[in-house]
Parts: sequence; structure tokens; C-alpha cells
Amino acid sequence: MPEFLKLQPPFIALNNFLSTIPKSKPETEEINTIDGLMRVLAQDFYSPNPLPEFPRSTVDGYAVISAHTHGSSESIPAILKMIGESPMGKPSAMTVGEGQAILIHTGGMIPTGADAVVMLENSQLNNGSDLEVFKPVSVNENVILVGEDVSTGDLVIPAGRVLRPVEIGGLMSFGVTRIQVNKKPKVGILSSGDEVIPPAQKPSIGQVRDINTSTMSAIVIEAGGEPVPYPLIGDKEEALTKSVIQAFNECDMVLITAGSSASTRDLTSLVIEKLGKPGILAHGVNVKPGKPTILAVCDGKPVIGLPGNPVSALVIADIFVRPAIRKLLHVSDPQFKPVVEGRLIGNFSSAAGREDWVPVVLRATNQENEVEPIFFKSNLIFNLVRANALLHIPADVTGVQAGEIVQVEIL
Repeated sequence: MPEFLKLQPPFIALNNFLSTIPKSKPETEEINTIDGLMRVLAQDFYSPNPLPEFPRSTVDGYAVISAHTHGSSESIPAILKMIGESPMGKPSAMTVGEGQAILIHTGGMIPTGADAVVMLENSQLNNGSDLEVFKPVSVNENVILVGEDVSTGDLVIPAGRVLRPVEIGGLMSFGVTRIQVNKKPKVGILSSGDEVIPPAQKPSIGQVRDINTSTMSAIVIEAGGEPVPYPLIGDKEEALTKSVIQAFNECDMVLITAGSSASTRDLTSLVIEKLGKPGILAHGVNVKPGKPTILAVCDGKPVIGLPGNPVSALVIADIFVRPAIRKLLHVSDPQFKPVVEGRLIGNFSSAAGREDWVPVVLRATNQENEVEPIFFKSNLIFNLVRANALLHIPADVTGVQAGEIVQVEIL
């Protein structure tokens, strides 16, 4: 059986891999802002005007001069004269004078003369015009000032930000209906193996349906890329070479999921080495599942040889594929993964010197979270379907025991 090259710790391999991918200027495209969810902003966005552009009330209540409420209480309320209502959507024609108040609604413009708002629940209107105030307010209480959110010229959304619903809403608040975003990198996906057939076909004995193309496509989409699936390839060097070169020329990144044999993985490495320099950076990473991973950068394009076993491929995609796509997208935000603590309800042993990623079921109970390991084989996809989190066991740990508090990454 062919030997892997020296196994590298996964995060050392990742850092070396990412640092070798050149940071070139990405192509951009203009899209409707409403379609920008999870896209990467291509240019810094500076506030063209302050927000809010006028002082606004944060509550339903009465616009007043704060000094006229000082000393008020439920037993000795301040008495103000209610002179009208501030309309929504336009400035009030009235001015708050000494001893006066104007009814105002949440979001309404503070009328001239007022410097605070008394909440409805802290006041009472008598005879339609006499307002009793039971609680004093200070200057600018219950008021949002001009520019309190952002000032003109503020950098509010930097280039490289992955746009969430809140950024979409923020851009719309400035009337920005079109934006420049980085183009999605095209990721070529090739699945190989003499035993692999398309999912729509019925397998004969010894054949298996291809699921790696579909799962990798979904991961690429989730990470912000555009998957480009290619036809299935048998375990023949000429056919694999032709297909990989086509994908390499047409895409920004290439993923190759190899067949189940060790010889097939060596065949993948031979083909990758033909693509360009510097070539293969890691052939084997010290992680289970996923040891037979190939990481390469060829003439500036990342190429990853993934294990054929679906669980291994999914774990490796999480460690290497997602960060590589983020690098191609020029994402500036740090990548965080949701981590939850829970109490392990089963023992799991691990080989010293190797990192393990264990599918687990995370359950919430009345007292605490429970973490149940799934004792998996890497060629069984429903191990991960049943799982909702991954338990990371570091290389210097030989296992975890039932009852321990562990941290798991949510899938």
C-alpha cells in the first residue's frame, strides 16, 4: 500500500494552504441590494448622511422641556398644558413652550423647543388638556439625536463583510438599492471511482450512488461559492487528467473526491502535480476522519483532494474547503463557529497524536446539554445525518470519558 507523505497537523496544514493562495483583486458585479444576503461587499460603504437625520422619539408619550418636569412625583405631579399632537412623517408646526407638552408617537420628530419625552405610562391627561407628569425626565431622555446612529462619512460597512439581514436593512436605510459585491468563485467538483454511479441510476451489486458531488455542491453554496459539477470519472489516469484539467481551466478552485482505494488517491496526487506550481503542499493530514487529504495550490488556484468516504469528505470540507472559499471571496470578517458546552454521556477513545472529529447528538435537557457520541464509520453518510454537532478531540488527548463537560461545534 502506498505511504502518505508526512502527516501534518490539520491547522498547520490549513495555515500553510491559505497563505499560499495569492490574494489577488477579486472580480466584482453589481446586484440589487435585496439580493445581497450572504454576498461579500466589494467596497467600503461610508454613510452619505447622518442617521437619524432628525431627532426622534423612542417611545409613545409627550414631548416636553425636561426642566419643567423636575421634582415631579405621583404625589406631586408636574402640570403641563397639552397643546396638540406631533404628526408622523413630517415636522410639527407647533413649538413646545414653557409649561407645555405635545403628544408624540414612537419614531416621531421631536418638535422645536422640546428636549425630552415623557412616557405615556408616567403621565395622565385630564380634561383633554392638563397633563400630569409623575416622573421627571432628563435632557434627551427617550430621544434619539441626529447622527446618534452614524455620522456623515462614517465607515459603516467595510469591504469584505458578508452581508446579513441587518446590513441589508442598513443599506436600505440610506436608499442604497444597488451594491457592488465580489463574484462567487467557481468551484469545480469532480467525483471519481469505478464503483460510483449517478444518483438517478439504480446501482448494481458493487456499485454506489455518488453523493459527494451533491454534498460538496451544497457546502460550496453555503460557503458563498458557485459549484460547477463535472461528470463522474472512473479510476483511469487519462480520464481523470482530462477532466481535472478542464475543471482547473474553467474554475477558480477544484475539489476532487477520490475513490475508496489508496491507489486512486495516489492517482489523484499524480494528476494534481501536473497542474502547476508549487503543487501539493500536504498529502495526508493528522485527523480522523480524513487522513488521506491532499492540499495543493497550482498556479494560484487551490486544489483539494478529498477522501471518497462521505463523512471524511464532509469533515475535511469543513476544515479546508470553507476557509479556502472565504479566502477567494476576500472575506474580511473572522470566521466563528457556534460552540456549545454539554456533558458527555458516553466514552470515546482517541489515538494519541491524532485529532479526531466525532459526530455527536447534542440534546438540551432541563438541567444541561447532553452530548452523545455516534460511533461511526466514515463511509456511512447517515452518521452525519443523525448528528447535529462535532466533538473535536485534540491530538494530545487520548479520549474523553462519560460525565466530562465538552465543547462541540454546531453543524
